[in-house]
Amino acid sequence: MKALTYHGPHHVKVENVPDPGIEQPDDIILRITATAICGSDLHLYRGKIPQVKHGDIFGHEFMGEVVETGRDVKNIQKGDRVVIPFVIACGDCFFCRLQQYSACENTNDGHGAAMNKKQIPPPAALFGYSHLYGGVPGGQAEYVRVPKGNVGPFKVPPLLSDDKALFLSDILPTAWQAAKNAQIQQGSSVAVFGAGPVGLLTIACARLLGAEQIFIIDHHAYRLRFAEERYGAIPINFDDENDPAEKIIDQTAGHRGVDAVIDAVGFEAKGSMTETVLTNLKLEGSSGKALRQCIAAVRRGGVVSVPGVYAGFIHGFLFGDAFDKG
Repeated sequence: MKALTYHGPHHVKVENVPDPGIEQPDDIILRITATAICGSDLHLYRGKIPQVKHGDIFGHEFMGEVVETGRDVKNIQKGDRVVIPFVIACGDCFFCRLQQYSACENTNDGHGAAMNKKQIPPPAALFGYSHLYGGVPGGQAEYVRVPKGNVGPFKVPPLLSDDKALFLSDILPTAWQAAKNAQIQQGSSVAVFGAGPVGLLTIACARLLGAEQIFIIDHHAYRLRFAEERYGAIPINFDDENDPAEKIIDQTAGHRGVDAVIDAVGFEAKGSMTETVLTNLKLEGSSGKALRQCIAAVRRGGVVSVPGVYAGFIHGFLFGDAFDKG
């Protein structure tokens, strides 16, 4: 089959690789019908995530048709259209029983990304996301092996096209969880940093939950324009505004700040020259600019929800400011 394979930072190519086969009795084999590129894939592509090896296949947002099942698969059968979650979970461990599937203790033989993990088991394996998370081949290919076929995959009804169902694999649940964690309710004021797909879907979820005033912060004019036209968000371009948090606070009642802030940017935020140098030298893993702005913009007693991916140390994390906000 053909698959997109990794060969070093900024170097991927489509190659012929062996077709996947059933390895465990609860595996399924999927013929990919739709797949997407996530912002997290770009972290891998740029060489920001360790333990990515030559030949690794990326992709954790995919769906397709089941073409083969292991003998123990009961919930899915050949011919079903299914969406596959990013996380590979066993369905039976301590965390799976709590429905905290991303913390599954039984699927990842890698180390995970925690730097000070002690004896705690690593989190769940992830499709196409380095050997920190199991080195499981991803879905940017013609076929993929899906472990734990009775747990993760869910059937797509015929009335839903692939482009309507695909985002259930990762970014729509991520956006929904970000909005729910932010405790958004009727009449809430919200600021979303990052107008990528997760940020935009988070705005949609915030509107669905009743948010009244929504700010969107980014530097891509076309994304800001889309958010304003589609969702009625108030756009702030950080290339034009040196301090977006101040701009947000100026437009909130009593200059208190917003009820909730959502960081949909993460560790590759555009930071200062110092942060860029420290990150390139691998002395720090993340620019802290987006997170600092989030803490600055939220009201006391508000919530900062962070769906953005972070790694390693964060430069200038003002924990005292977070403490002061309650």
